Amino acid sequence: MRNVLYIAHYFPPTGGAGVQRTVKFVKHLPVFGYRPVVLTGQVEEETRWTPADRSLAEEVSTEVVVGRAEWDDGRTRAETRVRRHEAFVGLGGRLIAEHTTEAIVVTLSPFGDARIAAQLSERYGVPWIADLRDPWALDEFQEYPTWWHRRRAREEMGQCLSSAARVVMNTPEAARRFREAFPSLADRAGTFITNGYDEEDFSGGVGSSQGDVFTLVHSGYLHTDTGLRQRRHRWRNRLLGRLESGVETLSRSHYYLLPAVARWLEREPAARNKFRMVFIGVPTAADEKVVAASGMKDLVTFTGYLPHDECVRRTRSADVLFLPMHHLPAGRRASIVPGKAYEYMASGRPIIAAVPEGDAKDFLVAAGTARVCAPTDVDGLSMALAETFAEWRAGSPVYDRWRPETVARFERKILTQQLAGVLDEVVRGAGPAALGAPERRFLAHE
Repeated sequence: MRNVLYIAHYFPPTGGAGVQRTVKFVKHLPVFGYRPVVLTGQVEEETRWTPADRSLAEEVSTEVVVGRAEWDDGRTRAETRVRRHEAFVGLGGRLIAEHTTEAIVVTLSPFGDARIAAQLSERYGVPWIADLRDPWALDEFQEYPTWWHRRRAREEMGQCLSSAARVVMNTPEAARRFREAFPSLADRAGTFITNGYDEEDFSGGVGSSQGDVFTLVHSGYLHTDTGLRQRRHRWRNRLLGRLESGVETLSRSHYYLLPAVARWLEREPAARNKFRMVFIGVPTAADEKVVAASGMKDLVTFTGYLPHDECVRRTRSADVLFLPMHHLPAGRRASIVPGKAYEYMASGRPIIAAVPEGDAKDFLVAAGTARVCAPTDVDGLSMALAETFAEWRAGSPVYDRWRPETVARFERKILTQQLAGVLDEVVRGAGPAALGAPERRFLAHE
């Protein structure tokens, strides 16, 4: 068994989407010959973005070594960042020496943690691997103060990753963009490892409806506040280059879903008594205000944050799952796939996906259970609701269209095996063919 230092800013008892990938890798890596030694920070105060999650904490074996760096806040944010960096590097060095770690894996974001891994690598002669949960400066969803900040972020990305032995992106499109943006580093990004689902969470076959009310479920945060603010300052954003041209964030919320529901219920008013919407996650005032303005407050429930195991249970019992993404201009492919998409597909439940062209759309179509439309297509959403409701009422769900053999490529143990393959190449010198193999196997399913 080889020891690997695993640097993760977000780690249980903190929950949320940013923790799940790390927890599953830490859980399954020992099966493939690698013992993770986790380097993380102080337990963070619970906020909307850093909730506590007992279900994820329970998945971390008591045998896993978890080192928590500690530091005192400085007088300024910059001073606090320096103190945090020094604390991580100091503890990381002790963990490398004590456990004889042979490689470093750092999960990003925060993207500045790449500098921690790079410094530890240089100081102790241990190769490091960057695992990007999001594509950093290549992410079209991100907003910057100005176009200069966007350009600077790309330069910083290239500089920070220049000493990495391997760079792992989490979608095919993100990997393609990385190789295109940084041709001198292209040989280090020969693979991608997607997010996924854990087979243990979905044991017992396809989930089923739990009642006589047609229930739409959305899991995760809505981006209503950001979208509305960007819309208010559209011309300023365009002038300063804060967003990539043609990108709209507001559709990654319930903003277009609600008028689509209204149109459907105008055509089928009797369906109102048989329909409910459940939004899993902590709502903002803007989220609730949009619902109130729609006149459908009686149809909507905001659950607040739920532990991951409860989210899975509700996903598996939903009558339809809603997956919204940001709008992109024609000809542009999205570089990200929301983490919830993989568990949606694993559930075998019907999905309504308001998504742009890109890997998310490709994956969902291949899974067989999704009705897909453009992110801002109210009529398309309305039609998808009507068709899915008709199937539910007739008792003829989409199980016969579900392709579990296609979805199985996203199972967490398979993905962890791919990460182990990258570690093999870095630690054992297995050769370039080993790194490319996961990508070729993946694309064979397309």
